[in-house]
Amino acid sequence: MLTVVTVVLAAVVLAVLAVGMGYVLGWANRKFHVAVDPKVEALLGAMPGANCGGCGYVGCSEYAEALARGEAGVTLCAPGGVSTAEQLADIMGIEVDQACPYRAVLHCSAYEHQRLQRREYFGERTCGAANLVGGTQGCAYGCLGFGDCELVCDYDAIEMVDGLCIIDYEKCVGCGACVRACPRNIISMIPFKADRMLVVVCANKDNAREVKEVCEVGCSGCALCARKGPELFSMDGGLPIIDYEAYTPDHPDLEIAREKCPKKTLVFMGKPAEPESF
Repeated sequence: MLTVVTVVLAAVVLAVLAVGMGYVLGWANRKFHVAVDPKVEALLGAMPGANCGGCGYVGCSEYAEALARGEAGVTLCAPGGVSTAEQLADIMGIEVDQACPYRAVLHCSAYEHQRLQRREYFGERTCGAANLVGGTQGCAYGCLGFGDCELVCDYDAIEMVDGLCIIDYEKCVGCGACVRACPRNIISMIPFKADRMLVVVCANKDNAREVKEVCEVGCSGCALCARKGPELFSMDGGLPIIDYEAYTPDHPDLEIAREKCPKKTLVFMGKPAEPESF
């Protein structure tokens, strides 16, 4: 009999506690409820949910909130591309400007066997760690080849070939994860105004003699491209820089500069996935 009473009493106590907790939770829900802007929910629903951070915000939710406040543009979602930008613009009641997708490009073309003054590296096999060790390779600007960019790419768009990052533009969505992972900052995002874009595949700003000592394929800094195409090319030390704002796919200076480049460091990248070879 005592056992039955104990069980019944325990059940009653649990039921009372459940009702009490339900009441408390209901009160807390009403008391601390934060109204969600329906526009934010609509914007979030139009996004792919990649939470890649490529837009510059911490996840899609923060980007959606910034959009709703009018603090961000609708073209920042690289994984969603143009279709997502159009949906976001429709929700915001604005017109979206014609936007080009941004894709990653690597400013280095030296495979491992083309890098000079290399020494055996015994440390952690990551670019981040190797970059902290001086003298891992002669060129202090070039790709280290340990594949940090490949590891962070959620879209399987990067493959390491002979120590060089190769980007598959059929898979790249432009999230920018590889840009953030590269300790030498030799991966950048550029607007792909065409399927294939001209890229300077070198990041070494040193003079020609110094470049030649550390790399077989590095830019010589001759500035022929800048002289032949001053509207698109300028020099930063011994390195040419392309003005992608002025860049148009049919600009006559592109082919002229590319053909005049003695080291072939001006390369069209895009589809097909691999850089063109010479």
